[in-house]
Amino acid sequence: MKAAARQQSGSTIVDVSGDIDMGTSPVLRKLLLESLPKTPRLVVNFTQVRYIDSSGIASLVEVLMKARNSHKRLVLYGLNKTVQEVLQLTRLTTIFEIRKTEEEALQA
Repeated sequence: MKAAARQQSGSTIVDVSGDIDMGTSPVLRKLLLESLPKTPRLVVNFTQVRYIDSSGIASLVEVLMKARNSHKRLVLYGLNKTVQEVLQLTRLTTIFEIRKTEEEALQA
């Protein structure tokens, strides 16, 4: 997994690629938690993510809780069918803000 943060339209976008699993989720978690205080809206680009496991989901939930506690927003976009199904099975699609495109995520 690779992840990098960039700034756009007053938001921080974290581009993620590869699989998010027990071995890689701590790196993503750290990047998201470090990026959150620097922006009012943290956007996570999932267009290059093939798979996410429960450790990755747990990291996203932790970041979402911290975002809500600090009155910031966490927006996910570009989820493929596999990632979308994991979020649906865990009933988290109603918890996260999910958009199809980066443009939609930045306008959310």
